[in-house]
Amino acid sequence: MNEPPGDTRERLPILYADEHLVVVNKPSGLLVHRSPIDRHERRFAVQLLRDQLGRRVFPVHRLDKGTSGALVFALDRETAARLAADFANRRVTKTYLAVVRGWPAEYGEIDHPLEAVPDAYSPAAESGPKPARTLFRRLGTVELPHRVDRYPTSRYALVELEPDTGRRHQLRRHLAHVSHPIIGDSTYGKGRHNRLFAELFGVQRLLLACVRLEFAHPVTGTSLLIDAEPGADFTALLARFGWPPAAPAASRIVNPASP
Repeated sequence: MNEPPGDTRERLPILYADEHLVVVNKPSGLLVHRSPIDRHERRFAVQLLRDQLGRRVFPVHRLDKGTSGALVFALDRETAARLAADFANRRVTKTYLAVVRGWPAEYGEIDHPLEAVPDAYSPAAESGPKPARTLFRRLGTVELPHRVDRYPTSRYALVELEPDTGRRHQLRRHLAHVSHPIIGDSTYGKGRHNRLFAELFGVQRLLLACVRLEFAHPVTGTSLLIDAEPGADFTALLARFGWPPAAPAASRIVNPASP
């Protein structure tokens, strides 16, 4: 995995690597693999990592194009199948950071079934909504002296998110469902708030990042905890608002008010 001298090809930051799997920090705006939905795109995480390592890689889960953060690849088919099963069977804990409109409760749970969202890889959506559950914890708030809606100021919050299920676009759809859409979300968000962040802070991305993965190594069984920075632009915004730059040490969101 050593880089040859003078190699100027684009490289993905590697967070963890061994002979079975590699975890990279995917930047916002990068597709995991080729998609007919974005036919104009010529950059894909699968291709970049394959060229970077000089070998075939197998993606085992997905991050949306706009979402940055920890992304796992297997280096062989057997490991890929094991990891994919772990993700599908909720044996992987995923922690995200997001900036949302409004001030949600300090802790909460969004339990709201979601219809399947078809794409090029699963075009036939299953009939009926499927269970979907997301835990959240509010980490910080800010109030900006700018009128966007009917109020003279606008409120925003930093939240930590833990999806208990893995529906497509789950976090984006769940936050929109509870009227706290993620900033920068052009599909489920609010354009006026997205434009405000673009104008004031130069934010041109979805402010959602997978900052931690916890799972058992599919071959050795060793517990792995992998942290990922949310990206330079995201981190700069957190610093501007005085918000914590990464997920707290606690690995699971637990509502202290719960019985």
